[in-house]
Amino acid sequence: MPEDIEKLKLKINYNFKNKALLREALTHRSYAVESSLKYDNQRLEFLGDSVLQIILTEYLYLQYPSEPEGTMSKIRSAMVQQETLAQLARKFNLGAFLLVGRGEQETGGNDRDSTLSDLFESLLGAYYLDAGIDEVKKFILDVMLEEFPEPIKLLSGLNPKGILQEYSQRKWGMAPEYTVINVTGPDHSPCYEVEVKVNKVVATGTAKNKKQAESKAAKNAVELIAEFDSSIKDIL
Repeated sequence: MPEDIEKLKLKINYNFKNKALLREALTHRSYAVESSLKYDNQRLEFLGDSVLQIILTEYLYLQYPSEPEGTMSKIRSAMVQQETLAQLARKFNLGAFLLVGRGEQETGGNDRDSTLSDLFESLLGAYYLDAGIDEVKKFILDVMLEEFPEPIKLLSGLNPKGILQEYSQRKWGMAPEYTVINVTGPDHSPCYEVEVKVNKVVATGTAKNKKQAESKAAKNAVELIAEFDSSIKDIL
């Protein structure tokens, strides 16, 4: 059973005036189909995506006056990518409040990055309709900057495997090697731990699938390298 949505206001520090709007934001399509509902959260997700984009665009324009359009666009992409939004959704434990169908529930659907990312955007869409642009802007920026105080550093997360590959080939003439070192959890919801090695750099990453775990390992490796060689930032 999902958590009582009344508890959500304590997590996000906002009490929805229109509770039906909040319920819609928390209704996955699978639940809507099973329950023969005429609504789900996809329309609010569409709205929330646009609200998020304009708020972050304005913030980056003002925050980085010397950066060109291309760099700001990359930073914004990093801030709205699936993994980032899923991380923010988990910060508020939003998956516990999501209404999902039985099949989705049994396969851990309410904890997938894709589902949580969509859920976060649908909540923003509902928040915008209920409170207005100024309130949702404050919420978004407070949450984003608490989690990512220097958004420009997120650039290393856009294509970390590509960055690490290019740097290691250029610097050492070798490619990174990725190895799955551990798999835990049930068959329907495994958790992969991957290690990446290149020259003397070793880093690990953990995620719900091998590809994401490799990406996280590469990101951690890039951050380690940046501590002793800032030239890797030129690839971002």
